[in-house]
Amino acid sequence: MTIRYDPAFGIYVHWPFCASKCPYCDFNSHVRHNGVDQAMFAEAYVKEISHMASLAPNREVTSIFFGGGTPSLMEPKTLEVILDTISKKWSVSENCEISMEANPSSVEADRFRAYRSSGVNRVSLGVQSLEDDQLKFLGRLHTAEEAIKAIEVARETFPRISFDLIYAIPEQTAKAWDEELNRALALSADHLSLYQLTIEQGTAFFDLHERGKLDPLPENPSAELYELTQEITNAAGFRTYEISNHAKPGAECQHNLVYWRGQNYAGIGPGAHGRLSVNEGRLATAAIKNPEEWWQQVMVQDHGMEERLTLLPAEHADELLLMGLRLAEGFDPSRYEALTKQEFEPEKISFLENLGMVETLNDGRIKATPKGFLLLDAVVADMASMV
Repeated sequence: MTIRYDPAFGIYVHWPFCASKCPYCDFNSHVRHNGVDQAMFAEAYVKEISHMASLAPNREVTSIFFGGGTPSLMEPKTLEVILDTISKKWSVSENCEISMEANPSSVEADRFRAYRSSGVNRVSLGVQSLEDDQLKFLGRLHTAEEAIKAIEVARETFPRISFDLIYAIPEQTAKAWDEELNRALALSADHLSLYQLTIEQGTAFFDLHERGKLDPLPENPSAELYELTQEITNAAGFRTYEISNHAKPGAECQHNLVYWRGQNYAGIGPGAHGRLSVNEGRLATAAIKNPEEWWQQVMVQDHGMEERLTLLPAEHADELLLMGLRLAEGFDPSRYEALTKQEFEPEKISFLENLGMVETLNDGRIKATPKGFLLLDAVVADMASMV
């Protein structure tokens, strides 16, 4: 029996500009010391939104997410133009979640109030740490005091707030993380994104690691910190609804659930990705990463896409498996089986269940256990080989 989700259609808007490049970041972000012509870029966003609406017409938008980069460096007018265009090209749900990422160093109360007046109802702050020495290590431009002030401003301005923290930093102890996480929970956010530090290729940290100048926290202490994270957040009433995301009931990020549930979203802006169900199948889109090159193509072709691929059914199925197993609710195997025309082998599922890695729920969904989350890449690989 196929599990049905409420209809959802998301818009992801990528603002690629940052004040500086963090040494751990492998996102599509760019520093422009001479400033950004926001009116020029706003014109391109309007064109690309219009093009995407022609690919996916007659949809009701249930979530909009401004990611980056640093979207809180956008002028309120730029945001207003983008939101106004979206509302003209699609129907926007009355309960649409409109999220914006922000860095504490770019938080201004007046600007936040302008974002709120334009419709933003959820903000996600890139706090990353409440310790000044760790913020310095992570290359952040704000202090712990500035981060706390930004949280307070956000809490006073928006109905919902979230913030990010990075843990499993080299030499971090369980005691230190316990204390920091409890301080974070006391700051009254209803959603926390808690990520283990990973060394990604193409980052400054990767180069340091290659030269032997940066050693990540070993695997066993990292696993202990992950388990500690679950204990502390669960005790505080936060549900781990995705492997790195924790929320009080009803405060889950609706836009990110669109990704993890394999639903539809349009990607707007330099480097943005999208997934759209169209007549020819499941369309995967990816835009040019360089902002100026993206702008040039949009002005000529009305879009900045460098990839527009129709996924094979097996590719779509693999995405459903990969993303769905990140969720505490699990994924629906019947969706996978309908695409691949093959069934999961029951004895192999039982093998993973006996290892304590997955469990099958009463409605047929398969979910990773807390033990399975610790070895999620291996669980996903094993599941993919079971058909």
